[in-house]
Amino acid sequence: MIVGDWRAARVVDVAEVTPTARVLRLSVPGWPGNDAGQHVDIRLTAEDGYQAERSYSLGSYGSADTIELAVDEIPDGEVSPYLVRDVEPGDELEVKGPLGGYFVWRPGGVEPVQLIAGGSGIVPLMAMARAATDAAEAASVRLLYSVRTADDAIYRDELDELSGDGGVALTWAYTRTAPSTWSGRVGRLDDQTIASSVWSPERGPRVFVCGPTGFVEHVADALVRLGHAPANIRTERFGGA
Repeated sequence: MIVGDWRAARVVDVAEVTPTARVLRLSVPGWPGNDAGQHVDIRLTAEDGYQAERSYSLGSYGSADTIELAVDEIPDGEVSPYLVRDVEPGDELEVKGPLGGYFVWRPGGVEPVQLIAGGSGIVPLMAMARAATDAAEAASVRLLYSVRTADDAIYRDELDELSGDGGVALTWAYTRTAPSTWSGRVGRLDDQTIASSVWSPERGPRVFVCGPTGFVEHVADALVRLGHAPANIRTERFGGA
């Protein structure tokens, strides 16, 4: 059912993916489809009529009427704690979208493509990696994923699969603690790490950066210092939810 711009959605599956994050799959009858990188607004209504709305990126793409979100809990947030700790299959909520036309990727466009994610900023970039893989364009995509620890990596197992032979070129970065087998640097992304992990600016890649505001600004500034054209860098940032 559609009420205004809002569509009824039913939770069909939830999966715990990190200590603070869940992947949610929602059935949205009549969903018009979405491009990789778009987002939706989620609206919750309490028994007393109070409503809270927040925006969440889509980890899915295409025309199927089941969409996917990955939500990381913000402890003092209004919506994310409920989605991560309380919502169960069969629960209903409302969805508006798809939204956004700037931070999107479509097969057959500009190559190569560089994806850079911080924390739950992986979600829209996961949709892009999936779309590129399905379109046999994964070899043109590189992904740099920065997380605090290995346990904080959303989609870790699937990303390892997508980065197999001829797949998306995946580079991990750890800011607090790395696995015991890790031999690289641990800490905030610096210019050297970024330069060694991404397509060179001479290749003119389209770059998508997503994560917390501070992370996005830091990475975008570093990319420009390294010679990437600002017009080729697209960013999406988020705060508390």
